[in-house]
Amino acid sequence: MTSARPLASCLRGLYGCRWSRDERSRGRPGDCCCSKLEGVSFALLAATFCSTLVFLYFWGQARNDYNDFDWFNFGNLGFWFPWSVVLLVVAAGFFTYVTVLMLLAVCLLSDGQKLHLHWSHKFGVLLTLTFSVVSLAVLSDLWRKEWTTLLLSFQVTAPYLHVGGVLLMTALSWPIALHFFRMSSRGRRGLILGLYLSTLSALYLVPLGLYSPCIKEDGTLGPAPALIGHRGAPMLAPENTLMAFEKAVEAGSGGLETDVTISLDGVPFLMHDQTLRRTTNVQQVFPNRTDSPAAMFTWTELEELNAGAWFLSNNPFGTAGSLAADDRLQAEKQTVCSLQAFLHLAARRDKQVIFDLYRPPRGHPYRDTWIQRTLEVIQNESSIHSSQVLWLPSELRALVQDLDPELQQVSGSRLPLEELQSQRIVTLNLHYSSMSTELTSAYAAVNISTNLYVVSQPWLFSLAWCCGVQSVTSNAPQLLSGMSSPLFLMSPDQFNVMWVLTDLVSLVLLFIIFIFHWWRKRTSFCSSSKLRLDDEFTTELRPPVSCSGFPCSGVPSLSRFSVPVRSSH
Repeated sequence: MTSARPLASCLRGLYGCRWSRDERSRGRPGDCCCSKLEGVSFALLAATFCSTLVFLYFWGQARNDYNDFDWFNFGNLGFWFPWSVVLLVVAAGFFTYVTVLMLLAVCLLSDGQKLHLHWSHKFGVLLTLTFSVVSLAVLSDLWRKEWTTLLLSFQVTAPYLHVGGVLLMTALSWPIALHFFRMSSRGRRGLILGLYLSTLSALYLVPLGLYSPCIKEDGTLGPAPALIGHRGAPMLAPENTLMAFEKAVEAGSGGLETDVTISLDGVPFLMHDQTLRRTTNVQQVFPNRTDSPAAMFTWTELEELNAGAWFLSNNPFGTAGSLAADDRLQAEKQTVCSLQAFLHLAARRDKQVIFDLYRPPRGHPYRDTWIQRTLEVIQNESSIHSSQVLWLPSELRALVQDLDPELQQVSGSRLPLEELQSQRIVTLNLHYSSMSTELTSAYAAVNISTNLYVVSQPWLFSLAWCCGVQSVTSNAPQLLSGMSSPLFLMSPDQFNVMWVLTDLVSLVLLFIIFIFHWWRKRTSFCSSSKLRLDDEFTTELRPPVSCSGFPCSGVPSLSRFSVPVRSSH
């Protein structure tokens, strides 16, 4: 019989490093599946699997903000490295490891085997649990807003997570039913069945409280949000350079977003960071001024800097290697871009622009007139029309409206409707975590559009589309412009069919599995009872025999009884 169970031996070997084909590893009916220590080990394994799954899902959905995470570490560590991808790979490796152990444990339980987790696996499980818990704690402290991203993801993935959860719990019914009918304690049987059925019933009813903007009636989906290139198209060219904005226009962007700083001699130029260290070669050209504020450089000094080579060497989005040779050569020669050149490009391409405007530091000659100087460039030094400019800075808004009433006023804060209307706000520029169908509809009712930043992943863009958002600022216009419809879009009827069908299939499979194990238990019980009866009957007929083979004394032998034989005559 042992040679007929090579698979069970292999499972025991992988899980507990017990490679011998010993049938005694199978539990007897009524026995527990493992000792108390092994029970704690299995509970720890299950907890590790759940925590690692949560972290992997959390970090997978945070992919939209990987670039922010990597540059945050750059600011703290002083060098660039794709930490986000490394963290994802490590999390995927740990999850694969504990998933394999969980599958081995379930297979052993399904075969009635006892669990004996090897000490090396116990150490690995503890290491994995520590990694997932510490990572979740650190990210929750430093990057708390990503939990909002996780909640948003449930709005599009929840219907499919429900299907996966129900199917997983249905698959677990096999070992549950096996041990339910093997247990002799009614208390244990009631506890295990009660917990299992309670969890499964809750999963069955989850869709009753499920909400997803992407579950819509046919014909109610609005147009796709317009795309605004975030600092251009930073996956295709160095951010905030003329090349990046040209690439954004070619990718289908309807608008261009940037950040404006004013040089020491009064030239507004494009720069997101407070210093030049990340996106220029300032360390080579001005080694003693690496950490100086960007606004404390003259325009002549800024023109000496290279603003494109860093993109090819650091490869922040992992896309630089896919550029053609001509594009790589062009990217390597990019310089710091002035606001005037940026506005000329937008006017020539007939695109709207939106920008953050940074006030210069103390001691700067334009610290108190930075807004007026920027308006001078828009009105007198560029060819763009004021109506193409979405004015985001909130400082001195009333003065700005008086100086140029044709500018489209934009608010970066969720103010009361009355206040927004009094300031003649036409657009709200909000972080995507503020996404809400109700919010978008309420502002649209008073002719205020909603723009969300920064939306670069298809699932997040799909959610914004389903919520009725008018535009999004994106790092990946070349990716999102090709989407013809939102991901995960379905009608209420399709959702109800998927929900009901999933639950019905699960119930049928559950019934079949429990009936099968009940029938197998009854069959094995009847067979064992018959064998015991046969043994008892045979024992009663068989005379007691002494060690020498002769009948024991005091017990009549069959040979003592004479049977008369009739003669044939």
